[in-house]
Amino acid sequence: MGAPDLERLGRELSARTDVVVERMMRSSAESAKTLAEVVEESFEDVGTVSTVAVARWMAGEGEAVAREVGQESWRIFARLASQREAALNEVTKRCLRWRDATLEVLDESAADLGLPEETLATARAMVQRSLDVTLVRMCQSFEDERQRAQDELTSREKELVFLATHDALTGLPNRTLILDRIEQTLTRTRLKQEPVAALFVDLDNFKAINDSLGHGCGDELLCAVAERLEGVIRETDALGRLGGDEFVVVADGLSVAAGPVQNTERLLDAFSEPFALGEGGESLIHVKASIGIATGDRPCAEDLLRDADIAMYRSKWSGKSRYLVFESGMEDEVQSRLEIEMDLQSALDNGEFFLVYQPTFDLKTMTPTGVEALIRWRRPGRGVVQPEEFIPLLEESRLIVDVGAWVLKEACFQAAGWQQERRPLELSVNVSALQLDTDDLIDDVRDALELSGLRPEGLTIEITETALMTDAEETARRLHELKALGIRIAVDDFGTGYSSLSHLRQFPVDVLKIDRSFVSQLAEGGEGEILLHTLVQLGKALEIETTAEGIERPQDLSLIRDKKCDNGQGFLFTRPLSAQDAESFFNQWSPTRRFEVRNERPADDRVPLDGPLGPDAAASWTDPR
Repeated sequence: MGAPDLERLGRELSARTDVVVERMMRSSAESAKTLAEVVEESFEDVGTVSTVAVARWMAGEGEAVAREVGQESWRIFARLASQREAALNEVTKRCLRWRDATLEVLDESAADLGLPEETLATARAMVQRSLDVTLVRMCQSFEDERQRAQDELTSREKELVFLATHDALTGLPNRTLILDRIEQTLTRTRLKQEPVAALFVDLDNFKAINDSLGHGCGDELLCAVAERLEGVIRETDALGRLGGDEFVVVADGLSVAAGPVQNTERLLDAFSEPFALGEGGESLIHVKASIGIATGDRPCAEDLLRDADIAMYRSKWSGKSRYLVFESGMEDEVQSRLEIEMDLQSALDNGEFFLVYQPTFDLKTMTPTGVEALIRWRRPGRGVVQPEEFIPLLEESRLIVDVGAWVLKEACFQAAGWQQERRPLELSVNVSALQLDTDDLIDDVRDALELSGLRPEGLTIEITETALMTDAEETARRLHELKALGIRIAVDDFGTGYSSLSHLRQFPVDVLKIDRSFVSQLAEGGEGEILLHTLVQLGKALEIETTAEGIERPQDLSLIRDKKCDNGQGFLFTRPLSAQDAESFFNQWSPTRRFEVRNERPADDRVPLDGPLGPDAAASWTDPR
């Protein structure tokens, strides 16, 4: 046998490539299993490439050339494997059909060319060798794909486990994982007789930040908070995000041995500096947090976390940006407050709110000149609820906006009724900071005036000094629009905020209401009297009326009149009255009325507490602020 015979056979096989492919494809078509047309076309390409490769090898170009040509078929196998277009057994069957078709054509070609058996045997061995290499390569492609799929599955499983146990936004352990860690910590501390604590961290006023700056900024802030908290906890402590703006730190052993307060103060200190947000950190956001602490063993992790949560809520009610340790009895307080929150949701629709009126007097003539409308809540089955118990909840739930609009309209109708009865009393209505946040307030005031028929100059809107300075530029714009309606603007609780003379000049203010805390200091003499004098003189310098709040004693009234304060109100004159009682009071009032001088307030004497919709007229004398 000579190489020329084998080369002749190789060239003949190359010339009959189409015949090989046609027979291979016909054999597959006759089988019980057919594949998608695009897949069968891929096998047709494999048959063509494989036939050309082995033919060139026989034709004398060498096995290396054949292998290089055959690489195209290996790439097709890899694609079929990666796209899972054909099962391994189906690919194997088609490779065997190619071999059978190729051997048939070789036998026919060798007979046509009259080639010796030795040449045909060599050619058949080369086909088998090509098939063997192809099968190995094909299996390797499928194995590579199987391994890649397995690695991807393993990675995905790890990702799913991480997502199931970690917060998607911050990457911190989520509630599921943190509860598991608390459970493990409780078990460990029981065995070692070590202390354990859960510190529940909740951002103050996060909803307002989210609403005003957008959820993107809110998410960025949460990530920044998570990073800063991670930087201040001990390595042995566990930090997690429970959802929303709630985080928790779990500490045990030496981290708690000295008391949880030190850990808590580090957490609060983390909020002392503003958070730089946005591209390049151009936005500086100040945010604080309230923290609840629960220490000691509990039957389960949920109990420890629940008690820390309760303490956190209690700390928020105490003024925010502080911490409290859980004590027995707090749970009942929280439950009671949650019930109040639920009842408030329907209080406005059910007509449970009502108004009372606190008269205001001209201190020069000692005649009543107006009233301040104050809200009260008659809670079914519970009686009248004091404002300091429900107004903060109205603000947190933003119900204060709708309730405030109702107060404005209701009070204007009452004042308009007095106006028609030739009792020209000026009406003052308190407006919350949330109402002042939108232009809806302007529409609410306009609607209340138009519907009630009240003269615009007979309405005064009271805004706390703190609310005034929240967004000074926008507030000034809205107040100027309100002034354009013809109403008056009063700054409530003046002297307790941070406004300066320059700030006051940018607002169209008509009245400064001097906070009751300054009036209460008059009995002490010295500084209290100086402060009152300064505030009254500031009003005169700005040509703004001054009203003293919380006048309780005749001697205080005498000092306030000596300082030339324009107006005053307080329990010395009367408690807040219903509309009917107010009419009787005005009818019976005498400017020459004498007040009994007393040095001590009776034990049951009660004074009002300020709230966004007005002071409370039935709280204990001691002001909790």
